[in-house]
This record gives sequence, structure tokens and C-alpha cells, in this order.
Amino acid sequence: MSWALFIGLDLAFAGWVTLHVALVVALALRKPRWRASAALLVPPLAPYWAFVSGMRWRAAGWLAALLFYLVFVVAASV
Repeated sequence: MSWALFIGLDLAFAGWVTLHVALVVALALRKPRWRASAALLVPPLAPYWAFVSGMRWRAAGWLAALLFYLVFVVAASV
């Protein structure tokens, strides 16, 4: 595996985790607050509830970061 692929994989994962934590914090600031706890434990709930709560750009960013991460995982496994 090349260093560029390794660094890309690390950065994509770090970006996805960062966006996930940001979504959980944003959900914690809105009612009902229990959604933040559930989204922390079940990650796919975070973009769904963010989209429903009107945070469409944040949900799209979360999905895009996950897509980049999955692309790098597939590239690293080839």
C-alpha cells in the first residue's frame, strides 16, 4: 500500500469521525435530546435525524465523508 493511499485513508476516516461528532453535538443542542445518544451509538441515525431536523448540509457532509472513506478502503484492499 502506498503512503498516499494510507494518508488518504487516515484523513478520510478522521473527517468522517469529526463530522459524526459534530452531528451528535448539533443533535444534542436540539430537542429531543435523546437522539444524540442514539446517533452516537448507531452512526447511520446521525445523518437521518440531521436531515429531518433541517441540517441538510451537515448530513450531506457526513455522507460524503463516509463515501470517501469507503472509496479509500476499497482502494486499499485491491
